[in-house]
Amino acid sequence: MARTKSSCIEPEVPEFMINRNYLRHRLTAIALATSLMHLGLPISPLSAQAGDKCQLSTQERAQKRELLQATLAGDVSAQQRYQIIITQHAERLSQCRRQSWLQTQATWLRLYPCDSKPGMLDALFDEIVNRGYNQVNIDVFSNGQVLLPASDNPTVWPSLLQESSTGQVDLLAQAIQKGHERGLKVYAWLFSLNFGQTYADRPDRQQTLARNGEGETTVSAAIKASFTLGKDITNVNEIFVDPYSPEAISDYQQLVQAVLQRRPDGVLFDYIRYPKGLGAASVASKTKDLWIYGDASLQTLYQRAQNQKGQELIRRYMGQGYLTAQDLIAVDQLYPTEKEPLWQERSPSISWRAPVAERLPALNKELWNLAVTHAKQGPVGFLAVAAAMVQQRGIAAGAVFFPEANQKVGKGFDSRLQSWEQFPGAIKWHPMAYGVCGDPSCIVAQVQKVLAQAPAGTRVEPVLTGMWGQATPERPSLEVQMEALRSLPIQGISHFSFGWQEPQWERERKFCQL
Repeated sequence: MARTKSSCIEPEVPEFMINRNYLRHRLTAIALATSLMHLGLPISPLSAQAGDKCQLSTQERAQKRELLQATLAGDVSAQQRYQIIITQHAERLSQCRRQSWLQTQATWLRLYPCDSKPGMLDALFDEIVNRGYNQVNIDVFSNGQVLLPASDNPTVWPSLLQESSTGQVDLLAQAIQKGHERGLKVYAWLFSLNFGQTYADRPDRQQTLARNGEGETTVSAAIKASFTLGKDITNVNEIFVDPYSPEAISDYQQLVQAVLQRRPDGVLFDYIRYPKGLGAASVASKTKDLWIYGDASLQTLYQRAQNQKGQELIRRYMGQGYLTAQDLIAVDQLYPTEKEPLWQERSPSISWRAPVAERLPALNKELWNLAVTHAKQGPVGFLAVAAAMVQQRGIAAGAVFFPEANQKVGKGFDSRLQSWEQFPGAIKWHPMAYGVCGDPSCIVAQVQKVLAQAPAGTRVEPVLTGMWGQATPERPSLEVQMEALRSLPIQGISHFSFGWQEPQWERERKFCQL
């Protein structure tokens, strides 16, 4: 059927609707301008271009900001020029980073419900490009909330955007799109074993929580510590799960799958560890300090036994935190046909025929080492499963960790038991080099430690914290830290976090009303 000329004519728009739309655009532009007031403040040449030639000038930032505001006000010509300048800056950034000693310079970013307002993501990503970053690591799962639309959230965690007006908003997908338009790689940053308070509040997930030898969860242990130390830490939203729990693993896999559907450029896993205790609890020096008393963790540990005598000794050791001479006599009576207690990778340090008094200390030490190894392997295995899911989709994976979180402390270990030296070498390693010693030397030492233990070919990209062009009492400026690392074999660095660079804007975004 032939198409008539009249069918191509757009319906006429009443004049009052035109005025209403104009007013709406103007109000939006005014609201955005108010939100971006911090960008309108004078920027000194030092803060605008400190330490990195890929940063844009004050004039270039202002031009792009003005075009964005005009675009939101409905100026079609400004919109076309804005898109052109975004593309130009993307190409310029790509070329600059290729010529820099740092191929990747990333920042970490948390989004808030108000970032769903028109223009807010554009302003955020424009400023990230302005500062010379070519990658942004977006907080997708933390504090028991997920950056998924409420209308399409298959996980057990609530969505960050919970208002009825934002139920359909896919802020993660939008962020990936906005980032790609500006030449940015967009990575999803996920907490891992720290599942958050909303998860711990579920009656049907109590069996998945990590527990120590006193039967405490990380929540109840924190409450007890607050009484002991006279410091209220009960509001800290760090609730850890048992890394061996099949249900916790399944819940997390569902989250990762939902994130992968948005096709980020990479996924970074954080909190691949146990909690950092306070005071004496910061060191795990006895078996009951370990977070391996959840049902799944204990069952997995018992299964490491290779005969009945070995399993019975493990059970008794875990129940008491030690073995007694009576325990050794009892297992001989229970299983007289078994000559030696056996468990995975056990190399007996003393003959079972030796007197009980000689065997007892040796066996207590062997079982302590078994328990610590089991605790360390839990987070490592949890990470390996999650990272494999990401890599199978052809997407980059990485892990964030503290270089000092795997060290021995006296006769015990750092309570985090973050055995990062066992992380897969095929993923990116992101050591948080936050050393405080008045100069960059301890930061350099932390990165050198990781490089020395990383498998050949592992890409190490340190995470730094600080301010551009400004030293703090804790550490030097970012450019001083980076210059100190320049001689090391690294190709990428990230800065934690964008919000710390812009605290006023962060507060406005966090607490504004939709």
